[in-house]
Amino acid sequence: MRNIIKHAQGELLVFDGAMGTELQKKGLSGEEPPELWNLRKPGIVRDIHSAFHRAGAAAITTNTFGGNRIKLMEYGLSEKVREINYAGVRLAREAIDSNGYVVGSIGPTGGFLEPLGKLSFDEAYDIFYEQAKALYEADCDAIILETMADLGEIRVALLAVKDAAKGLPVIASMTFHEDGRTLTGTDPETSAVVLESLGADAIGVNCGGGPHELEPVAALLCKNTNLPVLVEPNAGLPELVDRHTVFRETPEVMAEYAVNFASLGAVMLGSCCGSTPVHTSAIAAALKGLKPKKRDLQFSTRITSTSTTLHIGIGCPPIIVGERINPTGKKKLAKEIKDGSMNLIKSEALSQSRNGAHVLDINVGVPGVDEAEIMAAAVQAVQGLVHLPLMLDSACHETLERGLRLYHGKPIVNSVTGEEESMEKILPLIKRYGAAVVGLCMDEGGIPETPWERAAIAQKIVKRAGGHGIHPRDIFIDCLTLTASAHPNAALVTLESLKKVKYELGLNTILGVSNISFGLPQRSAVNSAFLCASLAAGLDAALINPSDKEMLSAFHAASVIAGRDKNAQNYIKFFNVNSIEEQGIDGKYHDVRNKDIHPLKKAIIDGEEENIVPLLEEHLAEGLEPEDILNNYLIPGIDEVGWLYDRREYFLPQLMISADTMQAAFNYLKPLLEDGTQKTRGTIIMATVKGDIHDIGKNIVTIMLNNHGFEVIDLGKNVSNDKIIDAARERRAQIIGLSALMTTTMPRMEEIIHDVRKENLYAKVIVGGAAVTNSYAREIGADGYGKDAIEAVKVVRNLLAETKPLK
Repeated sequence: MRNIIKHAQGELLVFDGAMGTELQKKGLSGEEPPELWNLRKPGIVRDIHSAFHRAGAAAITTNTFGGNRIKLMEYGLSEKVREINYAGVRLAREAIDSNGYVVGSIGPTGGFLEPLGKLSFDEAYDIFYEQAKALYEADCDAIILETMADLGEIRVALLAVKDAAKGLPVIASMTFHEDGRTLTGTDPETSAVVLESLGADAIGVNCGGGPHELEPVAALLCKNTNLPVLVEPNAGLPELVDRHTVFRETPEVMAEYAVNFASLGAVMLGSCCGSTPVHTSAIAAALKGLKPKKRDLQFSTRITSTSTTLHIGIGCPPIIVGERINPTGKKKLAKEIKDGSMNLIKSEALSQSRNGAHVLDINVGVPGVDEAEIMAAAVQAVQGLVHLPLMLDSACHETLERGLRLYHGKPIVNSVTGEEESMEKILPLIKRYGAAVVGLCMDEGGIPETPWERAAIAQKIVKRAGGHGIHPRDIFIDCLTLTASAHPNAALVTLESLKKVKYELGLNTILGVSNISFGLPQRSAVNSAFLCASLAAGLDAALINPSDKEMLSAFHAASVIAGRDKNAQNYIKFFNVNSIEEQGIDGKYHDVRNKDIHPLKKAIIDGEEENIVPLLEEHLAEGLEPEDILNNYLIPGIDEVGWLYDRREYFLPQLMISADTMQAAFNYLKPLLEDGTQKTRGTIIMATVKGDIHDIGKNIVTIMLNNHGFEVIDLGKNVSNDKIIDAARERRAQIIGLSALMTTTMPRMEEIIHDVRKENLYAKVIVGGAAVTNSYAREIGADGYGKDAIEAVKVVRNLLAETKPLK
């Protein structure tokens, strides 16, 4: 079998174009999935593959994008996963014979993983494994994960595919919004780092916009990996003209952009929605004779959260690892962990994030608890709350694996030692889940007394890690700190060890700084002095308490003196932030560190779901009226969340955590508000139109409208026009919200608007969805357009000011 990756490294590889829109031209309706035509109308599918191949596509993507169990279940076809996917590969193979590559297509499930959604890691893994196994056994040449919008989901998919289709190249492609981030807030660099660390053979971007919109994303991908990069833009954005979907980007323009993408470093070039064999022909002709651009980029150590990449090592400033989420010596935290509560863990995560930590250490080791279960809960709670990368801290490999499975980024694992058992258990996990790792300078003989012996253990760990395919830049060496009160030379030995590891071995270094002062008075003074000396000796990552102002000041000052803070930028920023009270627009505080913010409002902003009911009970007991709480604190809090979301300081995970907190608060207050004093802000019917089974966006809008005090009747997805009209009449709704993802179902929106006018209903109609635009909304006579959940709330508020009640 020829290798598609080697081909792309030596010669530009042209991929095909859109299958879905070509099938629509042949009569595909919204009543059946495109994948079913692999069985019912195989000749048409084969002919489309052949047309793209004749046009110049060397890589043909199978008609299996929605061929997973979840998507097929919507049509009663969940038992046909293997049959549909197997047929998809066979048809593509028949179309091209041995003159190209058959690439098995796997798309998203259409749902969110926990905690954003209900899909567990294990369920998602099984779904992707099942589909990948069928594609693999049908003898495809590669598998592409495409149009993925959630880093957590594509991580699971990549792990499952690599297990199900061992040895088969895997291309991992995500879709990005116009702001350069995915639906859940991931930027191109972060996606590149995470997907490469997990073992993707190529990465890419597809769908989400035309070539102009994808150009900056493609540039960032090419700058942040040496892997082959795939770029497949839509043929422009879809428009509905005379009830027909039109993609206006010409083949000539698509071809020009393909050449530009190749100049950036992309080597797999194709097209997505709305493109035809004519587009493919133009792209192939434009690329003919061009050679792949060679990239040999050098990178520092990079770890990530879902939305942020952190650079560490030579040429980078040192970082702070927040040490507070560790029950050692903290009775209150230990008790909460035993009780299964995440309150204090979340509070410490927020506090350390706001006080300047760059990474958060997560240690939940308390005797008598299921540490793996608690680690899983802590990872889920913290990663949705803050943007910082995490360091998973445990000596138990089962605990580490539970956390690694669920973490939607590239974390650090703390730790592995030079002991054989530790290396045998921990290092395979690091490789499988694409993490960085802390190596402790200790082995079966304990902690050596000399710097040379500690450096020797570091070398042993690096060598063993290399045998697992772990790069030295993904290793942090902890030279270990013993207490100065019990070991007079401890600090000097550690500092000398740091120098050897950093400057002789060229490795990253990390240190638990506070250990030096155990048993001594005025510990902060000792810690600060040792921190300064350690930074001068080459420390890259300091495990400290970021709430200790003395330590934090010493960290930034020492970084300047050691020449590791260029132009003192971080030092100046730190002292400016801590001395200037920042205000946002309209005189509102938009800095949640403001101590004057009301606890109820803060709880909504911070997503303190476990705390919200006790806080409500407390303030009700103090005499606050339920309606005042709702109007003066809760709704302003969720409005603040919307402001942060608009500013891209919050992303979908933070938005949903705050929304869940608001919902818990509203559910508690609702019986107290139903005594006649509280009127609903308006009744809204929400639905995804007939023929469309996609409802992620609609569900998010529904949650946010509920949070703002509206009565929302959610009719679900694939809802008929008559059912929507009947519900609006029966519930005397002031607003009808319609969602559609597919261009083939968008005409239902215009039909419903027509019916609203015909029936003389006074409900206003707001529309939204991935393919819906403001211009389309105006064209069909909609009263409003919501590009996202936050905008939808604003539009509804404005419309309700002018909406008459239904007759």
